[in-house]
Amino acid sequence: MKIAVVGATGLVGTKMLQVLEERNFLITELIPVASEKSLGKEIDFKGKKIKVVSMQEAILIKPAVALFSAGGSTSLEWAPRFADAGITVIDNSSAWRMDPSKKLIVPEINAAALSPNDKIIANPNCSTIQMVVALNQLHIKYNIKRIVVSTYQSVTGTGIKAVGQLMNERKGIQGEMAYAYPIDLNVIPQIDVFTENGYTKEEMKMVNETKKIMGDSILVTATTVRIPVMGGHSESVNVEFQNEFDLNEVREILQKSPGVVLVDDIKNLKYPMPINAHDKDEVFVGRLRRDETQEKTLNLWIVADNLRKGAATNAVQIAEYLFHNKLL
Repeated sequence: MKIAVVGATGLVGTKMLQVLEERNFLITELIPVASEKSLGKEIDFKGKKIKVVSMQEAILIKPAVALFSAGGSTSLEWAPRFADAGITVIDNSSAWRMDPSKKLIVPEINAAALSPNDKIIANPNCSTIQMVVALNQLHIKYNIKRIVVSTYQSVTGTGIKAVGQLMNERKGIQGEMAYAYPIDLNVIPQIDVFTENGYTKEEMKMVNETKKIMGDSILVTATTVRIPVMGGHSESVNVEFQNEFDLNEVREILQKSPGVVLVDDIKNLKYPMPINAHDKDEVFVGRLRRDETQEKTLNLWIVADNLRKGAATNAVQIAEYLFHNKLL
């Protein structure tokens, strides 16, 4: 099967190539696509050097699937052109996520909603993905009423420029700034721009995407924060259920939840951290405890590699599902 990776030279695009190689996806031809400035560059894939091509060239080659990670404006312009050529687009930007005609997919939760007619499929926001993967089976059992989430997000979520800023600051070097403030030895309580209601776009993504994936009845409020970390995003989540839960049963459910690893052994100081989640595909959950101020309410800590399950791996898993279920 021919697969295109659009934005192949970026952080997420590079990770998509890595995930495709690791998972031994059945690829007859890989088509790396990037902006004009990257045309003619070569990328390494399975021991071979492959030249980067333009968008139009990629369409003419007619891949079955195009994994997009090139930003919202690029996706709005080019995803429909790929789709019109019969190519299934799995898009990692925010461009199509809240479009009512497009499906927002996390394979562990709602891949069964996909059909051969879905030619543009949206990949959710990284922070949303890890949270819903962790909570979905608990929602099925106990019915979630309300979620309060605070995130602690890696600089890799911003991109190469932000990683450069952090590394420069650690070395005492003046360089290009991805943020309005220093990030090393600092915490920035703003991810994306502010909206009229005082929340950032990242916070509203978590609210709206969670509802689209898991159900409109769930109340969600979010605070998203950038921290000087690489390796993954962390989340403190307070979740109120409609039904009473048993903490031991919660642990059993999480241990059996697809894509989830329970790391919850406080006696031995075992809990999820970005340093342990780095370059892994699973969502790690720990620090389970009742909220002692409110009935039917659970506190938990969720960590995942935002470039993998939060972006590249989720997109590849969607492609795998389409392939194995003959939906391409």
